[in-house]
Amino acid sequence: MKIKIVSTSDVHGYIYPTNFTSRNDYHGLGYLKAGAVIEKIRRQAEQDGDIVLYVEDGDFVEGSPMTDYAYQTCDEKHYNLDLVKMVNHLQADVGILGNHEFNYGPDYLNPTLADRNYPILNANMQEGPDYHIIDAPYKIIEKNGVRIGVLGLTTQYIPHWEQPDHIKGWKFEPALKAAQKYVPELRKKADIVVVAYHGGFERDLATGEPTESLTGENEGYQLLTEVPGIDALVTGHQHRQIAEVVNGIPTTQPGFRGEKVGCITLELNDQKQVIGSKAELIDTADADEEMWMNALTADWRNDVEDWLDQTLTTIDGDMEIHDPMQARLHGHAYLDLVNKVEMDATGADIAGTALFNDEVTGLGHEVTIRNVMNSYVYPNTLVVEKITGKDLKAALERCASFFEVGEDGKLSVSKDFSYPKMQLYNYDYYSGIDYTFDLRQPQGHRVTELKYHDKDVQDTDELNVAINQYRAVGGGDYPMYSMDKMVKQVENEMPRMIIAYLQKHPEIKAVQPTNLKIIMK
Repeated sequence: MKIKIVSTSDVHGYIYPTNFTSRNDYHGLGYLKAGAVIEKIRRQAEQDGDIVLYVEDGDFVEGSPMTDYAYQTCDEKHYNLDLVKMVNHLQADVGILGNHEFNYGPDYLNPTLADRNYPILNANMQEGPDYHIIDAPYKIIEKNGVRIGVLGLTTQYIPHWEQPDHIKGWKFEPALKAAQKYVPELRKKADIVVVAYHGGFERDLATGEPTESLTGENEGYQLLTEVPGIDALVTGHQHRQIAEVVNGIPTTQPGFRGEKVGCITLELNDQKQVIGSKAELIDTADADEEMWMNALTADWRNDVEDWLDQTLTTIDGDMEIHDPMQARLHGHAYLDLVNKVEMDATGADIAGTALFNDEVTGLGHEVTIRNVMNSYVYPNTLVVEKITGKDLKAALERCASFFEVGEDGKLSVSKDFSYPKMQLYNYDYYSGIDYTFDLRQPQGHRVTELKYHDKDVQDTDELNVAINQYRAVGGGDYPMYSMDKMVKQVENEMPRMIIAYLQKHPEIKAVQPTNLKIIMK
């Protein structure tokens, strides 16, 4: 007998095979595709007498134009309820909370998850009084006479990102600690023990070498190596594509947006003991879409497409991004516009933002809501922090370390920002200052000029800087930022602030900024 543990994670509300760059855009991703893969696996398992366990591993209620529209219109349209109906129809056995589940607060999440027919599991978080979503730390599911124990875990790092009001009263502990407590208990009660973790890996799976600062955000490697008794580990959060067997334990992480389905296969003997295992990722691109899901959400999609096509303003000049690396090297009119929105919203006159990925194309002549939603893809809020000149230089040195110049003079993204996954969102461009990176110098000594209001910035200067909340808590390895330095917070989300700003300005002039200089030779 075989057990197939299938998983989706970090789908972020991408239901249809589109990333919404245009009305008729098509990409091989989304729940419709992933659902078809899961159903195919389930049908084959029924023929073979095998068991299928489906884990929805979190981050599915936020992150796409569809989920943003659902949130904005929830009192009227209730499209958010269709998300859970969809997972119900896919017969999820368990669900795990992702960190982004909290982004819209309890008044949205509670009703969104109210009608689920599967349990939400978590063993390392205790929910606050405003929530009623965690059903148990674990669940034992019996299928074909096999008792499968599933333990739910979520990254403990949520307080570093989430608005305090959204997690009021919550308590978080390390995933490792909870696993060490509950896995031995499950081992006594179940034939098979599965850990479902909305978190990733902090070390190289082959060498054990750290791949990031060991903050506790990701504890997957520790779960694999320090917790005896785990038969399979399902992960998410990092948006990586992983299917490996580590320390004898198969583990998966299926990317994001439904591009892959994780599948762990456990082979059992007659005593219900694991005698073989494998981990794989299954492409969803070529799968036939599940039509019942299409019918369930068709009105929702049509409303979203109409909403996205609304015109906001026009651009005088070129604000499209033709070369993402050049935009990062020299700044860009689009990035400068985002920084101006941050300044307008906060009153600060220094601001930083990132070109989050190379899919961002900037803004064309006629700007629609679609353009904004595809360019600023995160529901970030804003924070103003009072920092020193020394802090700002340290942040800029971190940015300057993004670039690597090879012996042949070619420019690339440094290992710190590209391994184990590409982290383009961790390089910031700043407005309101004049600064120079000399890439000939070693990392940590590349900021050779820094001026504010035409004066050299001194280490002891105090400066107000507007940044998104992720960066404000030190996210992306920026320890010079921390919430104890906060002097102002704007809780409206950036995409909406950009939309409002553009609506107030019927014409925007695109001007290439000149405040960042790069020296390479």
